Amino acid sequence: MSTTPRDPDDPTSGSEPSGGSAPPDLESLPPGVLQQVKRMVQAEYAKDLRTQLGTVPRTINWDALTPEDLEQELLALNEWVDWLRHTYGLPPQIIPPMWHRHPELLWELSALRQHWLICYDQQAKGNMGVVWHNDFVAARERLRDWVSISGSRLDRDRPTRITAWPGGEADGWTPPGTAELPVTERSADFVAFVLDAVRTRGEEQDAAMREIIDDE
Repeated sequence: MSTTPRDPDDPTSGSEPSGGSAPPDLESLPPGVLQQVKRMVQAEYAKDLRTQLGTVPRTINWDALTPEDLEQELLALNEWVDWLRHTYGLPPQIIPPMWHRHPELLWELSALRQHWLICYDQQAKGNMGVVWHNDFVAARERLRDWVSISGSRLDRDRPTRITAWPGGEADGWTPPGTAELPVTERSADFVAFVLDAVRTRGEEQDAAMREIIDDE
């Protein structure tokens, strides 16, 4: 099949086989059809843009998650923390095996992970990796403090002690236990922790719904 010789002054010439039809002139379409075509193109562009950008990481409020989201986020955080401690060789003085049993460590590590997700997003600026590592230095010092206060160790763990304020605690509040337990099956303990947390959150959610219904 012969082709039309390319005109050096016209970069679009010669691109179609001889006898081929030229692309349609959109401006020649009826106004209603043209608007519909433009809306379709804009919708496809927006859809593709969302796919390329993905979901922007947000700060996680662990107290506000649904049971389903709580399970998903705990599993994702556990996977990331495991990657973090292996990648940077972090000792148990910074991240102990039972970090999930200590809210202060969970919230700190969660904030660090969300910060990492933002800094290493494909749309992030080129210097954001340096920004994260600078903040990682400060986070490691805070983690050392949290671990020291918590009393969690590589081979044993106990709940973080909370000092009761005289006359300053809510009715029904009880201090956490002080028993120190050996750490032997960390993975199994994490699974049990997740299941218990999801069950408790579901019960809290159901109780809140019943309260709303009763008020009505």
